[in-house]
Amino acid sequence: MSNNYQNYIGGRFIEHSSGDQIEVFNPATQAFVGAVPESTSEAVNAAVAAARQAQRGWAKLPAVQRAVHLRAIAAKIRQHVDRLAEIITREQGKTLDLAKVEVAFTADYIDYMAEWGRRIEGEVITSDRAGETIFMLRKPLGVVAGILPWNFPFFLIARKMAPALITGNTIVIKPSEETPINAFEFAKLVHETDLPKGVFNLVSGRGASVGADLTAHTDVNMVSFTGSVDVGMRIMSSASKNLTRVNLELGGKAPVIVLDDADLDLAAKAIWDSRVTNTGQLCNCAERIYVARSVADELTLKIATFMKSTKFGDPLKQSGLHMGPLINKQGLQKVDALVQRALAQGAELVTGGRIADLDEGFHYEPTVLINCSNNMEIMHKEVFGPVIPIQKVSSLEEAIGLANDSEYGLTSSVFTRNLNHAMQACHALDFGETYVNREHFEAMQGFHAGRRKSGIGGADGKHGLYEHLETHVVYMNHGQL
Repeated sequence: MSNNYQNYIGGRFIEHSSGDQIEVFNPATQAFVGAVPESTSEAVNAAVAAARQAQRGWAKLPAVQRAVHLRAIAAKIRQHVDRLAEIITREQGKTLDLAKVEVAFTADYIDYMAEWGRRIEGEVITSDRAGETIFMLRKPLGVVAGILPWNFPFFLIARKMAPALITGNTIVIKPSEETPINAFEFAKLVHETDLPKGVFNLVSGRGASVGADLTAHTDVNMVSFTGSVDVGMRIMSSASKNLTRVNLELGGKAPVIVLDDADLDLAAKAIWDSRVTNTGQLCNCAERIYVARSVADELTLKIATFMKSTKFGDPLKQSGLHMGPLINKQGLQKVDALVQRALAQGAELVTGGRIADLDEGFHYEPTVLINCSNNMEIMHKEVFGPVIPIQKVSSLEEAIGLANDSEYGLTSSVFTRNLNHAMQACHALDFGETYVNREHFEAMQGFHAGRRKSGIGGADGKHGLYEHLETHVVYMNHGQL
């Protein structure tokens, strides 16, 4: 791993002209990890121009040949799982085991998208006229700008890149300024393959500069962004000036409904898994619990037992950890402020509730709050940390109403042994995803999409793939040919 990196544009690593850099620090120790370019507008323009120049030739390749290039990248990733996982952990803070899962899943995801090379379909539509056939073709958009978050930074490269490339688009990736180094290591692996120059490009920088340049660029055909609602709204506003297509995965405030007939051991374990994975820094993980009054105390005890047993610390120094630090000091302070305001509003602390007393790093104690109500901020605002607020309910109908009372609409879940209750919840919950009797974690062949302020469009599977294509309808009067 190098301490200094160069943008990857047009198949070459380009010397950074301005010399300005962004320094990256380990959130577990605050130790310096490396530095990446604070890119200029000229670098962004060069990356977009390279992608634009390469796109037409890339689109002319049969999709099965584009798939060969994707599989080569996936194979390169699999050769470096341990090294890449350590880099991810060092700059982002997740446990090594989770980082290894992320790297392996990234390679699998690229291979999965490569499989669509023979499955992209158009349509033949019946015409009202004799001697005419109507064809609906699917064509690539052109240049995609992929703007990444920091929580699953390596996987999100693939989630943006793989469907874009297999459908004939080219891409410019901007990693998060919090976690850019893994993306530059990804670019090195791409460079070792024979992917045509300009198909994949990488420029680093802050959202307010590089991100803004990409979203406002007249030669970008789609902006695909994963991150906060506020930034997503700014991207949408900027892109609207050119009517550029946007694909936005934003925040979440996932409700979990636990009924009185649920397997409480299963529910408690799944809620804990979902809440401490990546230290709760996931837009789709369990954010608020609505539990039937008759089993609320028992479920709370089980969840609290799990949370109290959670092992956390520096993932590069300790093995067997369940979670690492939060990403930065601002994230740590935000979580603590939300918890303290909840307590001031009447919530009761079961366990945790404070910044961890460790020598270094941005650690927060795994926290359980009870006696919460939907008029509390903590039941509406995304926490993004290891905190579980619990509210008692008297019926499934009440739980569904409270769950839907949110500006977000990404994921949700229900725990019950009653099929009728499960189906009622699935029909009534106003969310893009509902998990029944399992933890919150999507599959690559599904469709990860939210409603309301959770975003526009979606990712994964057939429907995520088709987000990167536009239609071209051809009316062919072959009776005159």
